[in-house]
Amino acid sequence: MRRLATPEDIDTVFAVYMHEKVVPFLGYDPMPLEDFRPIYQSLLDSGCFFIYEREGRVAGFYRATRYPGRVQHVACLGTLAVDPAFHGQGIALAMVSEAIDTLKAAGVKRIELFAESDNAPALRFYEKLGFEREGTLRKFYKRAGEADYIDEYVMALLVD
Repeated sequence: MRRLATPEDIDTVFAVYMHEKVVPFLGYDPMPLEDFRPIYQSLLDSGCFFIYEREGRVAGFYRATRYPGRVQHVACLGTLAVDPAFHGQGIALAMVSEAIDTLKAAGVKRIELFAESDNAPALRFYEKLGFEREGTLRKFYKRAGEADYIDEYVMALLVD
């Protein structure tokens, strides 16, 4: 089940966001909760940050942002993660499929996302859903404690 995130979700979202299996792929290095608060507030303020629940627990989350003007038919999926306690239970498939269906019903014709070139499981997952690699942002991403920058792939799904 999908719902908008609330201020009360911060602790759970933070725990997932900073989990060692998740944090390498969400754009921020590990940080204390107090440093995360303004990031979380900006997610809430966007009005498009969603929680996906399973059995009354936060199982994952994502942001679905529509572009304005001539590209209002395009949405970008981001800040997408599943709580590692729910890995292997079909949460990502259910969550992303629901996001795609909701965006499609709202008139979106193109859904974009960005994925790190070293995140093989995510790349396979998105490709199975029909997303195609459209470009590479070279040396786009650098994690704390790592010597090298990594590439980020631009991926998109065209929907009817």
